[in-house]
Amino acid sequence: MAALNKNWHDSHLENYTFGDKLADKVASGMGSWNFIIAQTIFVLGWMALNVIGFVKHWDVYPFILLNLLFSTQAAYAAPIIMMAQNRQAQRDRAQAEADYRTNIDAKLEIENLQRRLDAIEQEKLDKIIQLLQEINPRN
Repeated sequence: MAALNKNWHDSHLENYTFGDKLADKVASGMGSWNFIIAQTIFVLGWMALNVIGFVKHWDVYPFILLNLLFSTQAAYAAPIIMMAQNRQAQRDRAQAEADYRTNIDAKLEIENLQRRLDAIEQEKLDKIIQLLQEINPRN
């Protein structure tokens, strides 16, 4: 009985793997203001510590290690974001398919109702003609 109550979204989510869920969460996190603000604070802190650091500069200007970290982050972020976008496209296709099926079902139901209304109208007209003939048998 529960399987009949599932919508397209629930069915789609059941097919997600751990990797799919993780990629969606990472892409969602990287596409947020919280991530941008946190990364900005991290970069500014990194630069400040390396520019004014008194004891040891682990990444002197032009911050080659920081650039390497960003390159590595971008190398992983791009495919993860693309995986999330592909899943979004799959969700959109699943929703469009469900909407199409719903529209077809609605169309068939409307056509069925129209046939019923036509039959009722025809019965009413037949009844009126019969009553008219009973009132005036000459016609």
